[in-house]
Amino acid sequence: MKRTSLLAIAFLMTLLSCTSDQSSPVIVAYVAGWKKVDPKRIPAERVTHINYAFAHVDSLGLIAPMEERHRERDSLNFIALNSLKSRNQELKILVSIGGWTHSKGFSDAVLTEEGRKKLTQSGVDYLIRHQLDGLDFDWEYPALQGDNNPVRPEDRENFVLMLKSFREALDSLGALHQTHYLTTIASGGFRRYLEVNNLAEAQKYLDFINIMAYDFYTAGDKTTGHHANLFPNGAKGRSASTAVEEHIEFGVPAEKLVLGVPFYGRMWGKVNPEENGLFQQGEFKMGLPFHQIYALGMNSKFKRHWDEKAQAPYLYSAQDSTWITYEDPESIAKKAQYIRQKGLKGAMFWELSEDNTWLLIQSLYENLNPGKDFAVTAQPPVSGS
Repeated sequence: MKRTSLLAIAFLMTLLSCTSDQSSPVIVAYVAGWKKVDPKRIPAERVTHINYAFAHVDSLGLIAPMEERHRERDSLNFIALNSLKSRNQELKILVSIGGWTHSKGFSDAVLTEEGRKKLTQSGVDYLIRHQLDGLDFDWEYPALQGDNNPVRPEDRENFVLMLKSFREALDSLGALHQTHYLTTIASGGFRRYLEVNNLAEAQKYLDFINIMAYDFYTAGDKTTGHHANLFPNGAKGRSASTAVEEHIEFGVPAEKLVLGVPFYGRMWGKVNPEENGLFQQGEFKMGLPFHQIYALGMNSKFKRHWDEKAQAPYLYSAQDSTWITYEDPESIAKKAQYIRQKGLKGAMFWELSEDNTWLLIQSLYENLNPGKDFAVTAQPPVSGS
């Protein structure tokens, strides 16, 4: 039999194996590369994918570490993450390219066919060098201004051409290695992102799309509000469910959508007491990881409230006029149930180290997988009890 026929058969078998268990939801964990990566503190048995954040596109149009001085650190972190496969053979390790502060090189790099080929080869080399299972593209944002990054109307088309180039290159590599290499993206959880891009075409070259369905209220807001509510409530009208429905409206199949949830929250001070501080004027103070918010919630000064319409919790301290928006196990459970009801691909969260209690990831796993227990060999850094 000809070698090309053997490669085609191998690739077909790989595709069949990759799609054999469509009923199991994915759980994608983003891991911050600039923080300590300790395999002993990662519940590898209960996540399906780990996205290492970040790599970036440098001035030469090549995929590189966030900073050159961290090249060795990243290499060691990838070795540590790959070691987790001894506990979960199905675990997939990807590098996330871009992010808010590392997306500046994309528009220039993909402007020409030559540039796209150069970037694609660099990405494939990066994947091979670190023995990765795929590439996650977190361009913030094609055809839209992000963190002072170059932006062009041509980004809309070039974004799709970039994904097509990577998909074709990774399919060829996968045929040689008898495996399927993943391509995914992190997408904006707001309508304008969908209007200026062509996700209906882009999704053809992607295994799934991680919706960043959070940051609805941020540091720039002078009024309090939920930053990751499941359903709409409030003046902005934004919500996780709205983001999902809009992605479907713009041509992305539900079964390719992964709903992003935040493992962090935000705090406002000097908040008016009406409605226990919800949708009231205040002064933004800071962002907080969930484990710090959990500790604050144990303080008698704070009282937890539940917004039934938004399906979201919040904390308010009348004593010092402080208000906090966040996720908790109940709101995570509601989102997991929504994911199952809508037939979505699964859930993603940012970011693993921000829930040292593991209460959120436990709720996510158990509600996405009814009847299964969260018990793992690793232990969280602190107790959630």
